[in-house]
Amino acid sequence: MKVNSKESKNERVNQLHHQHTLSHHHHMRIRWQDFFTSDNITPAKNATLAERSVIVGHIGMMLLSCGTGAWRVRSAMNTIARCLDMTCSTDIGLVSIEYTCVDADGKSYTQALSLPSTGVNTTKLDRMENFVSQFKKDNGNWTIGQIHNRLEEISTMKSQYAPWQVGLAAGLACAGFIFLLGGGIFEVICAFLGAGCGNYIRRKMIDRHLTILANITVAVAVSCAVYVGSFYLIRLFYPVSLHHLDGYIGAMLFVIPGFPFITSGLDISKLDMRSGLERMAYAIMIIVVATAVGWVMALILNLHPQNFEKLGLTPLVLTVLRLVASFCGVFGFSIMFNSRIPMATVAGISGAIANTLRLSLVDWSNVPPAVAAFIGAFVAGMLASIIRRKTGFPRIAITVPSIVIMVPGLYMYRAMFNLGLTSLNAGALWMVQALMIVICLPLGLIAARILMDKDWRHAG
Repeated sequence: MKVNSKESKNERVNQLHHQHTLSHHHHMRIRWQDFFTSDNITPAKNATLAERSVIVGHIGMMLLSCGTGAWRVRSAMNTIARCLDMTCSTDIGLVSIEYTCVDADGKSYTQALSLPSTGVNTTKLDRMENFVSQFKKDNGNWTIGQIHNRLEEISTMKSQYAPWQVGLAAGLACAGFIFLLGGGIFEVICAFLGAGCGNYIRRKMIDRHLTILANITVAVAVSCAVYVGSFYLIRLFYPVSLHHLDGYIGAMLFVIPGFPFITSGLDISKLDMRSGLERMAYAIMIIVVATAVGWVMALILNLHPQNFEKLGLTPLVLTVLRLVASFCGVFGFSIMFNSRIPMATVAGISGAIANTLRLSLVDWSNVPPAVAAFIGAFVAGMLASIIRRKTGFPRIAITVPSIVIMVPGLYMYRAMFNLGLTSLNAGALWMVQALMIVICLPLGLIAARILMDKDWRHAG
């Protein structure tokens, strides 16, 4: 009796612990295996309608979790459904999918699925696209066990990089970013340190599943504080002008939500209004929070954003350094998006060409910044299409890092800073300039996509 009583007590404790754990998670994990009654050696085409539909939904959710747009998710789900002798209709949001699969007999199966959060993982996206391509090539003649094993292998992939490596990548990206904005060597060094520490903390918080607003707030605050701290540390050994403090903006630019920003424009262009508007709202939320925290830190640390001092470089030297800085920026963002080194390197080369062209057009011609942004994005899109044909890398894994370096984070921050000080005219001016560029970036990608992708070109 004593043993049984102890076992009963332990069982009650375990149940209470399980309930306590569930109460702290708003999204319960989907147990995909529980949907299946057929054994693993059953050909997927011979499975029940519910089982085949769940396979389609599982693949759609895995692609959505990688950060890709609704068009790509829908295309993959349709491909899998056709191979399994079904028709699929789906409605896709930022973190949710509602879909219906209909078989040849007219029977249907509907599911509503949701992710706990959103993120970007280009390596997993590459693996998922290869999975869908191989499944289509084999005409869906896989067993349920084969599908489960491959999806499980992809879903359990760990991040390519440790937190300190992601921190270094953010430092590299923001160091390149601040030089492209006009910063000098001191701004570059301090931005590297600030962004590196900020993104290291952010990654640690993400690994602990803390909410997006908390990790953005803390990361931006840390990056600004470390920038200022490292600046004054340098000033102890070298007489640096206080004007170089203005580069603190560069230390926080690693939080720019490039993927949702760009994919929102692409989704809206394909009339995926729900996904596009949700992604846009998500991106705006991050930018508002990040710039507001930056403004508060500026008030606390007594910082005032101003134009950078002229570097006094010749056009040739400046162009070469811009190529290098653009490569570093795009490469760093690619690593932050969990791209493998070859993918990040190719993206870096593509982004360096497109962004340097954009900056050169602004500086040495009468092309307005918004038009130059369109041309830069168009070139990045064309290069990504060529690279995809040569390497098979996902197009979005090349284009988005290339475009993120063009997002006017400085303009957005100055808009918030001036609005916070109730300088409405200055704030509105910076906001309109930022908005024009942000609109033109996805338009450039869309134009390139229409020219280079026959599937994208058609509405059906």
